[in-house]
Amino acid sequence: MKRFLLTLAVLPAVLPVLAAQGFDSDFENATLRLDYVFCGDGSHQAIYFQRAGRTSEWAGRRNNLSEPLLEGNGTIRVLDPETGECLYANSFSTLFQEWQVTEAALHVQKAFENCFQVPFPKRPVDVEVFLMDTHRKVTSRVKHRIDPADILIRTVQDNGLSSTVVWQGGSLAETIDIVVVSDGYDTSEKAKFYKDAARVAKALFRHEPFASNQGRFSIRAVFAPSRDSGTSVPRLGDWKDTAAETHFDTFYTERYLTTSSMQKVYDLIGTVPFEHVVVLVNTPIYGGGGIYNSVTVMPSDNPTFNAVMVHEFGHAFGGLADEYAYGDQVDTMYPADTEPWEPNVTTLHDFASKWEDLLPDGTPIPTEPDALDRQDVRRIWHTFSQEQKDLLNLKVGVYEGAGYQLKGVYRPVQECRMRINECEEFCPVCSRAIVRMIDYCTR
Repeated sequence: MKRFLLTLAVLPAVLPVLAAQGFDSDFENATLRLDYVFCGDGSHQAIYFQRAGRTSEWAGRRNNLSEPLLEGNGTIRVLDPETGECLYANSFSTLFQEWQVTEAALHVQKAFENCFQVPFPKRPVDVEVFLMDTHRKVTSRVKHRIDPADILIRTVQDNGLSSTVVWQGGSLAETIDIVVVSDGYDTSEKAKFYKDAARVAKALFRHEPFASNQGRFSIRAVFAPSRDSGTSVPRLGDWKDTAAETHFDTFYTERYLTTSSMQKVYDLIGTVPFEHVVVLVNTPIYGGGGIYNSVTVMPSDNPTFNAVMVHEFGHAFGGLADEYAYGDQVDTMYPADTEPWEPNVTTLHDFASKWEDLLPDGTPIPTEPDALDRQDVRRIWHTFSQEQKDLLNLKVGVYEGAGYQLKGVYRPVQECRMRINECEEFCPVCSRAIVRMIDYCTR
């Protein structure tokens, strides 16, 4: 079976390119950083604005300003106060919203830091932030005025941390800008960090569709020394003092490596212009985390580095969902009466909006897996021929079991980079979603 590869050359047929919407008339070439606290529990949420800062030149998109490509679990919008016109919008997901569906959120309220960047306005604007639940209903909202002349908008200064360019695909305005920040590297491990940051670029660009579009990305690295080497592993009682305060066991899940200290992360980045953050953690322990338009957190020295890096960045950049399911877990992240916003999973509530156009004629819905997929494919993947791997990775259907749920949620193929580490490639649906996002951000 021929390897599927979707390139930007075919994209106009599937995604109309939106015209520029007057960036220079509304915004300066600078970034407005906005810090918020999201707090609440499984039933009630609130959003509190904390502070604003002016930082370096704008690294984000200059076209397609007012309409996010994906809905996400929340949105930040910049509005004209007089007309209500949306001047800029970006969607996102948060660690807070993941916590809301945990058992702990039934018993305790918590607060989470969140930082966002929007282009710096030339005149007073209203900023609106809202969050949605799993049924796509708005659960909390805040709206406040930002006057660019406000003397309490602090100017972010160079923090003195060392930084370098890892990969330069084009100018700041032309590329998707990633910053890699160190965590758990002490002062003696600076050279190791920069070598590890270069491996981030190599991992990303060895996989399609990133490989054929590497000219649309730029990657910088910021070395923030930590007092301790490594990261915190709470289940072992091992707590470290590190720059970005990462730790395993997030929500009591051993391999979930995250940080709740987003303001510290942004402070470490300082004046380095960026759109996407990768926190690179100096540890060999398996794990990681990727949250859409928020952060990717990666362990540096685990043998699965390449696979995990691309998988987690698939979440954070492409908005892709996990395609695996647990036999002993009941989750409510994808209720049957709501179509997920993630492009690679469906509840069949509105399947026409997903990959229905990629289904071969006569494909049954749902689709029965092939005999190969009824085996423990992770264990024997290395024994498969390329033809067998392509059958599992390229045969588009509607296969039940995805988004952590064995029933009621469906994935496009039997095995994909978003399902198992052993599968080297994204499936056709995930590849198309990533290409659409690349094009949306750079054209």
